[in-house]
Amino acid sequence: DPGARGVAADMGGASLELTRIGDGPRGKGVTLPLGPFALLDAKGFDADRLRGRIAKRLEPIQDDYATSTLYAVGGAWRSLAQMHMAMVEHPIRIVHQYVLNAADARDMARLVARQSRASLEKLPGLSKRRAETLPYAALVLEGLIDRLGLGSIIFSAWGVREGLLYDGMEPAMRAVDPLLAGCSAWGGRQGVDPALPRALDGWLQSVASALPEVFGEERDALLTSSVCRLADLGARLHPDHRTNLVFDQVLWSPIPGQTHAERAFMAVAMNARYGGEARTPAPDTVNRLLSEKGQKRARALGLAMRLACDLSGRSPQLLANATATVEKGALRVTAANGYADMLLGEQTKRRAKALAEAMDLALKI
Repeated sequence: DPGARGVAADMGGASLELTRIGDGPRGKGVTLPLGPFALLDAKGFDADRLRGRIAKRLEPIQDDYATSTLYAVGGAWRSLAQMHMAMVEHPIRIVHQYVLNAADARDMARLVARQSRASLEKLPGLSKRRAETLPYAALVLEGLIDRLGLGSIIFSAWGVREGLLYDGMEPAMRAVDPLLAGCSAWGGRQGVDPALPRALDGWLQSVASALPEVFGEERDALLTSSVCRLADLGARLHPDHRTNLVFDQVLWSPIPGQTHAERAFMAVAMNARYGGEARTPAPDTVNRLLSEKGQKRARALGLAMRLACDLSGRSPQLLANATATVEKGALRVTAANGYADMLLGEQTKRRAKALAEAMDLALKI
């Protein structure tokens, strides 16, 4: 997550590593004896006694590592995230970049700390080894929330192995946004002109700038560029099932660098790209993850991509001879001299009308 700002907390069996992260190189770090095995002793599990021990070990560093956002790395944290997703019936069970506010995380930690080992072992997907250590991890999370003044916890499915791979990459590769890189690699397998995503991205700028801001100007632009790289994702899928298949693939994609709300955003955009209805194949999931404003922006982007791809036959050269602009309350689709008969046919008019209606605009062709 290139935008990560705060403290990373990597919990192993015996230790907890806290490291400041933000702009540039990682900040200072500290190792604390707060892993579950460091807290185990002959006296057994006593939540109140352990809270005191945890607080004592955190007190010397709490000012240096105070932060609003904690990035939780390690298997114990992942188990806590999976438990919470099950408890609240979160619509997509993907740990990576799952976000919990501090109040919900504290409630969950206290609930886990009250459970017996036998109760925890009954939970689906939780190993016996993890059931033994999870209450200790829960108390450490509670201590971090209280001592560091946390506002939210963002969970990571990655760890040391992925860090080593990242560290071994060329600096130019590390500078590429992971969402862009993932979408480029995935979308590029369809055999289309590699110049198409960039051409689409530029062609959409007037439409995109007229849409409501959802994730912030910089992030909205990145998501537009990313979804353009997936514009031909359904090329080799059966046309009768393409819309649903593309929606599911994008929502559940193994591509990092995106929040759960952004997954829904991209899935909605791709649903519209292939002619899906506004309701989408999973309306309840989308409504829980993405605001109404976010859905409107995503759908309009998808319809704009559909217009661009159908108008040009997915040819960057042909696309360069048409424009779509938003001016004075109208969507204006224009062809260059000599290209109107080729580019502005009945299908173009249908696609443009759908986009104009989604944006509450008049249409001029």
